Amino acid sequence: MLRVDEGLYALRVGAIAGKLGEIAGMAVPVAQVSTPFAEDDDGVEIVASFPQRGPWLDNEGGTVILRSPTGGGLVIVTVYGGAEHQSSEISLDLQRLDGTEDPVEEPGPTVEEPRPTVEQPGLIVTRPTGGPAPAATEARDVSTEILLHIERTGDRLFPGRGWVGALGRRMRIEAFSIRPLERLVPSDIEMKGFLPNGGETPWVPGGVLCGTRGRGLPLTGFAVRVVPQRADRFEVVYQGSFFAGGISQMHQNGAPCRAATADDPLEAINVRLIDRAGEPE
Repeated sequence: MLRVDEGLYALRVGAIAGKLGEIAGMAVPVAQVSTPFAEDDDGVEIVASFPQRGPWLDNEGGTVILRSPTGGGLVIVTVYGGAEHQSSEISLDLQRLDGTEDPVEEPGPTVEEPRPTVEQPGLIVTRPTGGPAPAATEARDVSTEILLHIERTGDRLFPGRGWVGALGRRMRIEAFSIRPLERLVPSDIEMKGFLPNGGETPWVPGGVLCGTRGRGLPLTGFAVRVVPQRADRFEVVYQGSFFAGGISQMHQNGAPCRAATADDPLEAINVRLIDRAGEPE
């Protein structure tokens, strides 16, 4: 049982040890992610899960996206197997997607965060990061806006804070564009998109659409970098969420962000443009 503070989280469940078998028609070992009953229907919500759909994860594990209400809530992870299976601790990794606080430690004094905003259709989400403004000498994020061209939805413009796209809803991103709103001009960053069957776009400057419109070609990955003459002060870190592969590791400064499975469509991105100096120009 895990205590989860208010916010949006990714719970990664590791591989489950044990001999594969079947009990009453159910393949084992298997894990179930569930939430206790909440009388006011204000408990933790399971927003999405992958690679399987729903709360059940096979022996290879997977990732579940959770939204926890004001005041937090509880999540239960249960492993099922036969009597002959040796019990062992399962690997769990709980990571916050809309902020930087550690979700496992007891919370100290916090700054109240805005409630997440959700646009329909397809759970188009953007998650603000809360907390006090950093000191002038600290690294700080550069404000951006991100344009996504999403299948069946068209062009959607988002504030570039946290995850943007159809997280967990299998709506393919076909093109994207990132534009800095301060301290950098669009041409100070460059973007690349990866396409099915090994295709890729050239590097294009910020503010220009990277990808395709109207061709039914999903992005299967992307990369972002700061131009060399500005890279001494600024950097960019990013990750993607894919249909089958789930949420990727964090990448930075032009490294390709792609799923392990070939041609796995991209459904959401999380991009941070960082000013190491933290001083406005």
